[in-house]
Formats: sequence, structure tokens, C-alpha cells
Amino acid sequence: MTVVLATVCKDGVVLGSDSQITDKTRGMTYPAEKLHPLGKVAAWGGSGARSVLTDVERCFNDNSAAILEAPDIGRTLQGHVLPILRHHYETFIPDVPGEEDGGTPSAYVMAAGWRDGQPWIIEITPSGMIGHYADIGFHAIGSGAPMAQQAGSLLSHFHLTERSTRFGCAAVLRVLQALDLTSASVGKPFSLCRIDADGAHHLSDEEINEVSDVVRRWEAAEKAVIGDIFD
Repeated sequence: MTVVLATVCKDGVVLGSDSQITDKTRGMTYPAEKLHPLGKVAAWGGSGARSVLTDVERCFNDNSAAILEAPDIGRTLQGHVLPILRHHYETFIPDVPGEEDGGTPSAYVMAAGWRDGQPWIIEITPSGMIGHYADIGFHAIGSGAPMAQQAGSLLSHFHLTERSTRFGCAAVLRVLQALDLTSASVGKPFSLCRIDADGAHHLSDEEINEVSDVVRRWEAAEKAVIGDIFD
């Protein structure tokens, strides 16, 4: 199972992901990085066929400047992703003897950034459609997306769009930790990326541990308040 999610904050955007890849054909899982730089001021993540996402990563690395400087980032992302999808659809062999569940060549791509004081979150679906989610303030892709959306809704009363990216990192990590508890195929290590006017910053393991400490303090404070109200 894969989950990549993004949330809008008052001063930027935060992305997060798990790292577990499931290979149904071989009956195995393994860790892999799912958040990637898109130039120095944005980031992206993907869900689906690894061969497709590998080609997307190579394409984005080679064309990040053109993508981020384009008047319409969504159309430009679409223009780069569509030829990759078409190539893999055209060369995919669906009926392989002995592999009845060999997967598909489809993939979802989500990119996010902060430009001219405004957030953007854009998804390219396997059919090539463009989705814009900055106005919604939260989006997730991957097989774990429905659970992530539900977890995000349970935190909606904290009004993430009115809070800093520091809070956003804690909220995104809390969602990932909740999915880790409820799904065996979502797991550590988690990745976080904070994007603001200064650019995109991919948090180190040490920084993620510091955010995890903040989440523990947050949870302890909630328990204390509930105790005061109901005990």
C-alpha cells in the first residue's frame, strides 16, 4: 500500500509519505523513497507502477525549471507525464503465463509547491486528467488515500490552513502514524517535505524524530485535557 499526502498551511505546503512498496506478483514488500524534489522550490510523489514513476522522476529532474516557470504548471506537468503513460500502456503485456495478477502500468502523480505567496497541489491521474487541490487544502494519492482523507478529516478542527508549516509537519506525521497502526502495508520510515517562500526542504531523519517528539507532546496534551473534562 502507498500513501502520499499534502496539506496547505498559512505559509506553505507540507508533503508526507510512507516508504513501503508492495509487489503482489512476488508476494513481498520493500522500502523505497516516494517523495522527490522538483527543482528547489517544489516536490512530488507518486503511486503505482514503479517503471512509470522511474521515468517520471527522470523527466522531472531534466525539466524542473521549465515546469516551475510555466504559466500553467498543471498543463505543463500533464504534457510531460502523458507521453510516459502512453508509452507504458502501449508496451504493457497484460497476459503473462503464471502471473494472473501482474499489476498494471498505471500511476498517479502529485506535485506541490508555493509560488507568488500561493500554494499549489496538482494531481495527474492514470487517464491524464489534471486535478487541482490547493483550494481544498488537503489531498492524498495511493491505495492508502481513503484512510488518509479520513484521518485528515479527523484533524480538520485544527484548521491547518491557518497554521504554520511546523504544525503542518506534525499533523502530516500524525496521519502517517495513524495509518501505520491501521494498515500492515503502510510503514516507516516516513518522509516529510516542507515547502515555503524559501523553497523546498526535505526533512532529515533527525528532524523527523524531532517532529515525532512534538506529536507525542501533542497527544499527551490532548489526553490531559480530556481527563480534565471527563474525569
